Amino acid sequence: MFEDFTLTSFAPAKRYTNGQLESQSNLVLRNKQLVSFVESISQMVLILNKYRQVIYANKSYKDFCKTFNEEPIIGKKPGETFNCRNAFKSVNGCGGSKVCQSCGAYQAISESHKGTKATKECQVLTVDNDAIDLNVTATPLELEGEKLTIFSIIDIRDEKRRKSLERVFIHDILNSAGAISGLSAILKEIDDPKEMFDIAETIESAAGSLIDEIKAQREFAAAERGDLQAKFFEVDSMFILKDIQKLYVNHELNFGKQIKIHPEAEYTNVNTDRVLLNRILGNMIKNAIESNSPNDEITLNCKRINESVQFSVHNNSVIPQNIQDELFKRFYSTKGAGRGVGTYSMKLLGEKYLKGKVWFTSTPDEGTTFYIQL
Repeated sequence: MFEDFTLTSFAPAKRYTNGQLESQSNLVLRNKQLVSFVESISQMVLILNKYRQVIYANKSYKDFCKTFNEEPIIGKKPGETFNCRNAFKSVNGCGGSKVCQSCGAYQAISESHKGTKATKECQVLTVDNDAIDLNVTATPLELEGEKLTIFSIIDIRDEKRRKSLERVFIHDILNSAGAISGLSAILKEIDDPKEMFDIAETIESAAGSLIDEIKAQREFAAAERGDLQAKFFEVDSMFILKDIQKLYVNHELNFGKQIKIHPEAEYTNVNTDRVLLNRILGNMIKNAIESNSPNDEITLNCKRINESVQFSVHNNSVIPQNIQDELFKRFYSTKGAGRGVGTYSMKLLGEKYLKGKVWFTSTPDEGTTFYIQL
């Protein structure tokens, strides 16, 4: 089945009526000094009522939201204004689903309702798989007896991208380059032809990994900019599975985990970009390889469902619920700060560029399976 958008309730669902919202908006507009201030600063600013509905948005914020949502802002809650995917997991909207408990924006606003100014980071994935990284500050405000919140937002996506480049990409490249350098130095001191051949093969493999890392980063950067051009051709599903199995069964990350193709995997043709599909399936396999089950078995599968083709990668480990709620967010990772690009890129490449659907299931009885349906 596709990703489960269960309608769960977390935050109060009450909202003011249009007439009440108009009254509150006029209350802000009458305060010329407040309006002049929030329009004069470069930060994006919202003024929220006690139900977290927008009653005023400065021009900076309106311009920001136009990229994601052309609908009017007044009356909406923050996540609804830029199409946060979690805002549509509940009939209550933004703040109404269980996963909202971990949202920095929700937490900051909640603290402001207790009379405390709060600053948090907020990672958002929109319904169109755009990743937004924000630094948000919620400040309590009382205006003519109304308890409000001044909610200021700074877009920190560029800063996050830079840190990702430093921590992930450069780190991985240096590892591969270091391995090539060390093996090259050893090669000069060896006379045994067989040993020389073995080391040369290892150098070739390390160089291939280095090139793959550079290509992956180039694809990822182009995808985030919206510049990536997918190239669709008919490909054989079993060719895809065998190719990706061969690549990762002896991959440097894999320390003995078996990777097999399901005996009922179907031979079928699929119209897709083979390079991008391989990248997505590769990230699914890496995720399985890095799971906590040391002797786990990874199973690749493919089957036709009506007019679609579904690929899957299964392993026996279970993803804790708190991690499941955050998994597809950009840079979210249990492996340290600055990582977590792989799971996010599955969504970005699979849904935005291959026009498919990417999701996962994870239970103690059935283990973890990542899916892409094209």
